[in-house]
Amino acid sequence: MLHAALAAGLLATIHPTVTQAAEPHRLALQISDDDPVKMRAVLDVAANVSRHYSGQGEDVEIAVVAFNGGLDMLLEDRSPVRERLVNFLKSMPNVSFLACGNTLETLAVKEGRRPPLLEGVSVTQVGVAALMDLAEKNWTIVRP
Repeated sequence: MLHAALAAGLLATIHPTVTQAAEPHRLALQISDDDPVKMRAVLDVAANVSRHYSGQGEDVEIAVVAFNGGLDMLLEDRSPVRERLVNFLKSMPNVSFLACGNTLETLAVKEGRRPPLLEGVSVTQVGVAALMDLAEKNWTIVRP
């Protein structure tokens, strides 16, 4: 009986997934530049990481956090990657998009109206604080 318990303990050490469900991988991507090349890079990274882990049968959650100039990526009336982003929102439920509320308010004052977000985009009060909160919850933060 002791040998069986030791063998089970060794197996759990070597293969921890045998005894516990795997946590999903978590990635937060920062976009803060008004640069269509960087916006496309963020979407490329999200698609590649999602494909990689789903191909291994593993779950991954991806959050794209946009602030400063990067917020243009999520705006209905000026996103240079609008069509691709709409496809993401429809076909990749594991990828979410967060717009910085502070940046939205700054644009509202500057432009006289709050610019419309693409449907399906969420708002967080402070984009950088959202990234910090995610990092504190062990999300990996990347700025492509």
